[in-house]
Amino acid sequence: MSRTETSNVVLVTVDSLRADAVGTYADEYRSDDDRPQTPVMDSLADDGTVFERAFATGNWTPFSFPSMLASRPVFADTGRIGVDGVPTLAATLSDAGVATGGFNAANGFLTSHWGYDEGFDEFEPFVASVGSNLYSRYLATHPTVEAWIQLAASPLRRAESWIRGETDDRPFLDTSRMFDVEHAATEFIEETDAPFFLWVHYMDAHTPYVPAPRYIREVSSNLFGTHRMIHAHTRTGLGWEVGERTLADLRTLYRAAVRQVDDSIGRLLETLSENGVRDDTAVVLAGDHGEEFQEHGHLAHYPKLYDELIRAPFVVDAPGAEGGRVAEQVGLDAIPPTVADLMGVDEPAAWQGESLVSSVTDGDAPADDPVISVTVRGDEVTSQPIPRGLDDGDLLVSVRDRDWTYIQNVDAGTHELYHRPSDPTQRTDRSADPSPEERRVIERFGPLVDDHVRALRNRGRDAATGDVNEDLGRRLEALGYK
Repeated sequence: MSRTETSNVVLVTVDSLRADAVGTYADEYRSDDDRPQTPVMDSLADDGTVFERAFATGNWTPFSFPSMLASRPVFADTGRIGVDGVPTLAATLSDAGVATGGFNAANGFLTSHWGYDEGFDEFEPFVASVGSNLYSRYLATHPTVEAWIQLAASPLRRAESWIRGETDDRPFLDTSRMFDVEHAATEFIEETDAPFFLWVHYMDAHTPYVPAPRYIREVSSNLFGTHRMIHAHTRTGLGWEVGERTLADLRTLYRAAVRQVDDSIGRLLETLSENGVRDDTAVVLAGDHGEEFQEHGHLAHYPKLYDELIRAPFVVDAPGAEGGRVAEQVGLDAIPPTVADLMGVDEPAAWQGESLVSSVTDGDAPADDPVISVTVRGDEVTSQPIPRGLDDGDLLVSVRDRDWTYIQNVDAGTHELYHRPSDPTQRTDRSADPSPEERRVIERFGPLVDDHVRALRNRGRDAATGDVNEDLGRRLEALGYK
């Protein structure tokens, strides 16, 4: 049973949110001038429990979300991405009498096609609206044009807002479907009695970054205009070399997009307060994976397993809990059992993760077990095909404990080893000439990889591929996947 005074849980997930993109995680990475501006997320962290070493189970959405919403490894049950045929968090809570709502800002990997609607009383992925007309279809696949429209329309939108006496919170194109999600979540809170579970997923921090101009100005002290957004998108879109200036511009756009999400989360918390349910609602915040800014030679989140892609923020703010910081590593597969435990609902035996409620309420240290993550890589690291199963490329598996990261390309027969305390950016591979200690680490982690791979392949070689419909395919293409 739950050990907190929790009636409701709101799970907020942010696509591509690096741990160091949130202020509470940023001290060891950022200078004061480049510190993230995330006051709402930082407030949740101040009041709640911060898991300092939280790791995703994959480098991108289809590999991380089976653990986040079903506490299962990707490929483990059906051999394909998604959560078909497994007990999801929403279904488990719904069976226990909890009202459930799920709203996703048009990530095509989080739709009913992959089973993510299972158990939700209200579910809307906002994918169909992307392809509803020729204009929106074009914008979905041309972010630079979106940026130009932002630049041209922003003064008009601000003037219209001023004439109406409104704030300038919304005088910009909702290119990320943020307001669609926000509006749906607000209606759900206003119309639903306790107990309820609400999941919202933001896409603003996912490439391409097209934040509102006001947030670009805010994170750059009014020195960075929308024209720089156009410049950055043009260079990357045309495949031109990304120099230091363009990389800095992309980082600024990313920070602005995260700031935009932070404001939206703040409005969501205000809605909870206005409806009298904030004090008995737990808020769980997590990124589904990180984002690379050329730490290992690329942008976005190509199939790699280094910390910039696998380390994610994870915060639990529960009623009646004092909070604090937890140093032991945890996997994001802990989210479903933690949410169920907060609501006093028994978890299914199939779930792999362990509840962290005792860490949240009593300060107990979690098990500190190694965290396993996977990805599938095609012929080129820069190609990001939509994977249907294990045979779509080389399988890469990583294992992390507090000090070490071990990465094995199972199909190529190669491996890497990094000592994070002395090499936080994972640049020095120690596997070629290992010391006795490093050899012991490899010998300890290698069998964990073998066991994980064996479990996946025993269950999933016969996965059906299945096609995606036109709108879903278009949205995935807009996100850079083919």
